[in-house]
Amino acid sequence: MTIAVYARNTKDNYSSYIEQLIVLAEIEKFNIVIFKPYLDFLNESSTIPFKIKSYATSEELISVADVVISLGGDGTMLETLVFVRKSGIPVLGVNTGRLGFLATVYKEDFAKALQLLTKEKFTLDKRELIVLENKQSEFDNLNYALNEFTIHKKESSAMINIDTFVDGVFLNSYFADGLIVSTPTGSTAYSLSCGGPIMVPDSENFIITPIAPHNLNVRPIIISNHKTLSFKVSGRNESFNVSLDSRSITLKNNSELVIKKADFKFNLINLEGQHFFETLRNKLLWGIDKRQ
Repeated sequence: MTIAVYARNTKDNYSSYIEQLIVLAEIEKFNIVIFKPYLDFLNESSTIPFKIKSYATSEELISVADVVISLGGDGTMLETLVFVRKSGIPVLGVNTGRLGFLATVYKEDFAKALQLLTKEKFTLDKRELIVLENKQSEFDNLNYALNEFTIHKKESSAMINIDTFVDGVFLNSYFADGLIVSTPTGSTAYSLSCGGPIMVPDSENFIITPIAPHNLNVRPIIISNHKTLSFKVSGRNESFNVSLDSRSITLKNNSELVIKKADFKFNLINLEGQHFFETLRNKLLWGIDKRQ
C-alpha cells in the first residue's frame, strides 16, 4: 500500500504530521510519497531531513498511490482533485486550517485517523462532479469541478446578462453579478454564502444560485443533475470570468457554455464513525447555545 500526501507550503502543515506517518509506515509496512514542493518546504524548514519519495505531476501520483491524504482545508482538497483526476484514488481530508466540509478529520485526530485508514475502516463517499463541455475553453483536460461552476462579471464592471436553458428549454435571464451552478458537495461553499440551500451529497441535483441579482425575487432553484444546462452570456463589457472550483479563465462576451454531470466521481474517504450530518452540526454550530 502506498499513501500519498498533498499539502500546501504553509506553517499550519507541520512536519509532525509526516513524522507520525513515517512512524506508522514502519509499523504497518506501507510506502509514503509526498508532493515535491511540500517535501522541499519541509526539508528547508526542518532540522531533520525527510528522505522520502516524491511526486510532482498527476501522472506520477496516479502511477503509485493507493490513497491520498490531503493536508489543509477544502481549498487544498479541491487542488488534490487536480492530481487525482479521473483515477478514482480515494482521498482523506485532514483539516489543518479553519472551516472545512471536505477536510473532515480534525488535526487533533490525525493519529487516530491514520490507524483507521491503514486498517481500512472506512467507506467511500462517491461525490458527483460538473463538467464543462465547451471545447474552445482553456480548461483542457481539467474541465470539471467538485464544488461549482461559476459565471462572474470581471472585477468591478457592470452586471451581466445570463440566458439560462435546461435541456434546451429557456429557464430565465439572470441579470446579476454572476451565476453559480453547484453540486451537492458545493452546496456548503460559494452557493451557501449567496443564499443557496444545503443538499446532502447523494441528492443528484444541481443548484442554480444567482450572485447579487438585480431582481430580488429571483431565487436559487434546484435542478436534476441528469439535465444539461446551457448559458449565453452578454453585457456591456467585452469579457467575463468562468470558474471551475478555484480555476478561472476569461471568455469573450456572447460566449455559449454547456455543462452537465461528469461521467466519473470523486472518492472521498469517510472514516468509521463519520457522517455528513455530524459534519454539518459541527461546522455550522447547530444546536450550540452561544448565549451562555
